[in-house]
Amino acid sequence: MTPLDDQLFDAPTPFMVLVRPQMGENIGAAARAMLNFGCARMRLVAPRDGWPNPKASAMSSGAYKVLDRAGVFDDLSAAIGDCDYVYATTARGRELTKPVLTPERAMIEARAMAAAGKRVAVLFGPERAGLENEDVARANAIITVPVNPAFYSLNLAQCVLLIAYEHARLGLEAPAEVMTMAGTDFATSIEREKLGDHFEDRLQSAGFFFPPDKAEHMKLNLRNMWARLALTRADVQSLHGMLRKLVGARGQR
Repeated sequence: MTPLDDQLFDAPTPFMVLVRPQMGENIGAAARAMLNFGCARMRLVAPRDGWPNPKASAMSSGAYKVLDRAGVFDDLSAAIGDCDYVYATTARGRELTKPVLTPERAMIEARAMAAAGKRVAVLFGPERAGLENEDVARANAIITVPVNPAFYSLNLAQCVLLIAYEHARLGLEAPAEVMTMAGTDFATSIEREKLGDHFEDRLQSAGFFFPPDKAEHMKLNLRNMWARLALTRADVQSLHGMLRKLVGARGQR
């Protein structure tokens, strides 16, 4: 293990506890989803096909370190015995008196508890029917994803990914939107102005600004459009070239 790996496994992320998982492929896919979003602490409760499982390793797409370090337990009590707070993921009403949270709200809480030195676990049920009521009863709160009520079944790895993503998202200061410039810069004000002049000149020659009493307002709208568009220098050069080509083609005709 590298120092980076040790740091990842020691990070106070939630324990993702897969309760009686059935297929090795789904365990591997869950490990991949976890590592995608910086979660590496997996625990397995009585995996149906035993452990280790070569199908899990094959499906993990390189997240084998999560599988290698996964804790394996005979029962749920042992798997969560050292945890201070436990969430159970379920889409069905359980007629149990517990807080029901969205993934976002739950991970806000989980981060706050981790910052206070608490150990948090999230339970995920087996693929066929999810967690049993006896499992959910051991949790402090329920996480329910707001899915389509007419089709609420989630794949195990999908559910793990949703929780891991919310946990990671809340810890990142990633901008909601960025512009990839692809080797160019935004056009300057003077470059946009010259483009506007070019268009006005060509449109004037084509008789576009008609009737005359509306010409000034039409030109104003065009100037406003150029200012509103996030044009790059390459965009401006392309538009100039298009105009020149169109005028040249018209002259040839």
